[in-house]
Amino acid sequence: MISRALMAMLTGGLLALGAATPAAADADGRPDIVVAVADNPPTLEPAKELSNVGTRITYSVFDTLIRRDFLSETGGGGSKLVPSLATSWKRLDDRTLEVKLREGVKFQNGTDFTADDVVFTFSPERLIGEDSPLPQGRAYFGVLDHVEKIDPYTVRFVTKAPDPLLEQRLASWASWIVNKNDWLEKAKGKAFAQFPVGTGPYMLEDYRADQHVKLKAFDGYWGGKPTARTVTFKKVPEPAARVAGLVSGEFDIIANVAPDQIAQIDGYDDIETRSVVLANSHVLVYNTDNAVLKDKRVRQAMNLAIDRQLLVDALWDGKAVVPNGHQYPEYGDMYQADRPGFEYNPDKARKLLDEAGYKGEEIAYSTEPQYYLNALPAAQAMLEMWKAVGLNVRLDVREDVDTIPNDQLMVRNWSNSTRYPDPVGGLWNTWGPFGSAQKSWQTWAPKEFNKVGHELETTLDHDKRFKLAVKLMDIWEDDAPGTILYQPLETYGVRKSLKWQPYTFYYMDLRPYNLTDEANGS
Repeated sequence: MISRALMAMLTGGLLALGAATPAAADADGRPDIVVAVADNPPTLEPAKELSNVGTRITYSVFDTLIRRDFLSETGGGGSKLVPSLATSWKRLDDRTLEVKLREGVKFQNGTDFTADDVVFTFSPERLIGEDSPLPQGRAYFGVLDHVEKIDPYTVRFVTKAPDPLLEQRLASWASWIVNKNDWLEKAKGKAFAQFPVGTGPYMLEDYRADQHVKLKAFDGYWGGKPTARTVTFKKVPEPAARVAGLVSGEFDIIANVAPDQIAQIDGYDDIETRSVVLANSHVLVYNTDNAVLKDKRVRQAMNLAIDRQLLVDALWDGKAVVPNGHQYPEYGDMYQADRPGFEYNPDKARKLLDEAGYKGEEIAYSTEPQYYLNALPAAQAMLEMWKAVGLNVRLDVREDVDTIPNDQLMVRNWSNSTRYPDPVGGLWNTWGPFGSAQKSWQTWAPKEFNKVGHELETTLDHDKRFKLAVKLMDIWEDDAPGTILYQPLETYGVRKSLKWQPYTFYYMDLRPYNLTDEANGS
């Protein structure tokens, strides 16, 4: 292995050494950890900021009632559920779940956690109402009828119809518990509280737009004393700058390491890479109302022209994964293992374009330069693939694709995470009528897809649900409102003495059971 100092000498000092030591520590040995990221969220409201840049931070600020266990299972799928703010739960009938809450838990503002906070967290005012911070609230809790307070530490969730995934919903996105009084106080005069308090191990200390989000330890955390004194998520858009800062000792963890940087980082003696294939897919989205893309045969041709495995081999060193459909092995017995994969067939693409009467009309593909790793090289490669079958696609690089008027958007990239280890948490949650479908426009709303998805969401029988999931994916693939490219490899660069395991989600779990620092004895 090569030391930092020797590498600096060999490279003529091109990489500044900076503080080539572990993170600074406080009097009791706890380090100040710095994480370099490509971007930071504009809010820490955990129901509002459900992006990859947001959940990596909010996961350690807030707790859910039930937690997905990503550490004890082989592969880290996280389908096993374990207690968190709830100590136990049981089904009273097909529509009622009773939950016992953990006593003695404090919020970061010093107030007690009780049933009132749970009832408020899942209230229409916060999750579904007109001023809700969660635009896709119905995708997450449209089946929920209400939450009843039985006593200060018991609540009952009552659904409008049977919900096979209610426990998983309470362990996943949009279910992080906030303090009722704090949230309402901070929301006065606004639609929602931008920086509410939670019960997690870290709380907000400083937020500076376009610079950093700094968290400090909440020593009253019910799960044990936090490992770090502070954790700062520093915005560093350039990948090379993140790597240089890790090498110099400025950063303890860096996110979004490109595959061609892995060997460089692993060449040092005190830093290393840690990788995981995400339960997330990079996808394309088509504006199905656009005159050029309205014919599904044009969209199908665009999908057939993409050599996904070539993208994986060329851009991801063969380490990303092309899934066989909009699904993930985490689905367990709902996973369609025998489903055929996405087809690459340029000849068929050309034939479909001829049948559709496509005459070379320009198609704009809009993407952001830094948000998704390898977004630009993937776009450039796909432009050549599309050109080879006769498609006239222009690359439109924007700092913020969301600012493009809906009627001007044609094709964009996006990503789909599975919110729960089930088809409802993937394809239905993201493409259904109440989801974040198409991200910036709502043009695709086929009646049959919505009918099948609603039935899948409210059916308890496994065999029936499996058939419905197959049909749902068949409809999506045939109508082609978008397509999956691949599941990306998420790689972090980490100081070796920092014991921390990445998950198959963008969550950065900094709780004591998943974060220790051997260099500082914490």
